[in-house]
Amino acid sequence: MKTIVLQSTFGIENLAVIDQPEPKPGPGQVLVKMKAWSLNYRDLLMVKGLYNPKLKLPFVPLSDGVGEIIGVGDGVTRVKLGDRVAGCFMQRWSAGALTDAAAKSALGGALPGILAELVVLHEEGVVHVPKHLTDEEAATLPCAALTAWNALGQVKAGDSVLVQGTGGVSIFALQFARMMGARVIATSSSNAKLERVKQMGASDGINYKETPTWDEKVRELTGAQGVDHVVEVGGAGTFNQSLKAVRLGGSVSLIGVLAGKGEVNLMPVLMKGVRVQGIFVGNREMFEAMNRAIALQQMRPVVDRVFDCKDIQAALKHLESATHFGKVCVRI
Repeated sequence: MKTIVLQSTFGIENLAVIDQPEPKPGPGQVLVKMKAWSLNYRDLLMVKGLYNPKLKLPFVPLSDGVGEIIGVGDGVTRVKLGDRVAGCFMQRWSAGALTDAAAKSALGGALPGILAELVVLHEEGVVHVPKHLTDEEAATLPCAALTAWNALGQVKAGDSVLVQGTGGVSIFALQFARMMGARVIATSSSNAKLERVKQMGASDGINYKETPTWDEKVRELTGAQGVDHVVEVGGAGTFNQSLKAVRLGGSVSLIGVLAGKGEVNLMPVLMKGVRVQGIFVGNREMFEAMNRAIALQQMRPVVDRVFDCKDIQAALKHLESATHFGKVCVRI
């Protein structure tokens, strides 16, 4: 079978296609014939050696993908031959709170990734995906979608939510928040992208290059109160402004570190009673609940562009360019 690996050196240009023996499922395992994958910023960092410089090579990247079960090992009961499934980001986090063992079971990180024609996963680490989605759309769900879903766990109808940028997590957060009946304010450096998020239901868009003090604009748009929830993907570079943009007693879901480093002022957390929650994707139980909601609402993920598997280097470079809107996908 064909597998894409980093052989001995980090770098997008060092990804190579190799032939490997076909794997066999053991007890409790399933063999999945992969159909499509989606890229996350974490995958880019992993390939470039910036996420874990001590990662042992050779290494198969990517955490998110969907495929068909073509083989089952002894004792498998949760799924069957012919089922279309996605792998869970964390293979050993079925339910409940995050544990050390679960945190060390992420595909494409602590565990080898799934960028191969055939992949063996444990039956506890796969979920059925909504039938109305294409393979590419379904492949976007394990990390970005579930992260957004988990981040919005406290949102209720009538709340206001701030999303940053138009990458995968932020666009999913927009879609889920609107599904929940919340108002969404979005930021971006592109007016064209802001028009697109408004078409998707955002009430307002703020160009953070034209309006560097976007936190003040957020407060203006919310009657000087601030938003109820912030989906924070920038990290230290935007965190201080997020604390200014959130209301008293509001919440900030901390997801990414895209905006780089910076000094964080913790005083507003104390003085405003802000709840700050780190979001590390989510468990299988959350994944299944999210999929039920997606199927009920017939929601469709936003796929920016689909690349052929042989063009994985071009796909990662497109993600790196930050010109995408939604998710970047790869297919066989």
